[in-house]
Formats: sequence, structure tokens, C-alpha cells
Amino acid sequence: MIIINAETSIRRSELEFRASRSSGPGGQHVNKVSSRVTLRFDVDRSPSLDEDQRQKLRQALRTRISKDGILSVTSQSGRSQVANRRRATERFVELMRAALLPSRERQPTRPTRASKSRRLEAKRQRSQTKKRRRPADLED
Repeated sequence: MIIINAETSIRRSELEFRASRSSGPGGQHVNKVSSRVTLRFDVDRSPSLDEDQRQKLRQALRTRISKDGILSVTSQSGRSQVANRRRATERFVELMRAALLPSRERQPTRPTRASKSRRLEAKRQRSQTKKRRRPADLED
């Protein structure tokens, strides 16, 4: 069981791991060993998630979730499949925790007196710049 937060935990059986050959330098070792690990998790069909959680995940992780509703996390930084599997699982938990955090409500604020005066001063400066560009016969 993988614990995401107080309300959510996911069974390991819901995660699918695929191994493939890693890219990058490494000589003959890289060409022989499948050390890259891709973790796949079906967000749409997971019994561990409720509909609200699915919506949050789809919104927060929309670039990582396929059209089929599959979340993919890849790790190839380690030289062994076991290490990459552990890293992919850790990254998956981090992503899920971050996506399922409750969003804080925005506190409305007012502009400060200083920011108002800076804005107005910038407007005056811009106005003066444009005035100086005009031909002399058009000035007030």
C-alpha cells in the first residue's frame, strides 16, 4: 500500500512498471540492460480515487496524463532497474501529494499608496515622452 495523504492510499497492484533500455552514455552496459523504468497509473479507473480527486489530478497533472487517463512517471537516472523503480515510485508519490493538496483561497488585497503613486508617475513619464515626439506646431 502506498500512502499519498491522510485520505488517499493506493495499492501497489494498481501500478504498472515497464522496463526499457535507458538512453545516454554508458557503453556496452546501456545496450544490454533495461534499466529505465516507466511507472503507469490509470487515474480514470483507479478504485482508490473518488471523482473529486480524479478531477484534481487531471487538472494538476494534465501534461503528464494521456488521453486514456494514464499517468506516466519515468526514471532512468540510476544504473539499476531496482533503483529506478524506487525513484519512479517516490516521484509518483510526490506528484500525487502536490496535485491533491487543497488549494488555498486567494486573499483579496488592495494596492498600496506607494504602488499607486509609482503607477501614476510612470503614466506621467510616458505621457511626457509621447509629447516630446510630437511636432512643435501641434503642442498645446
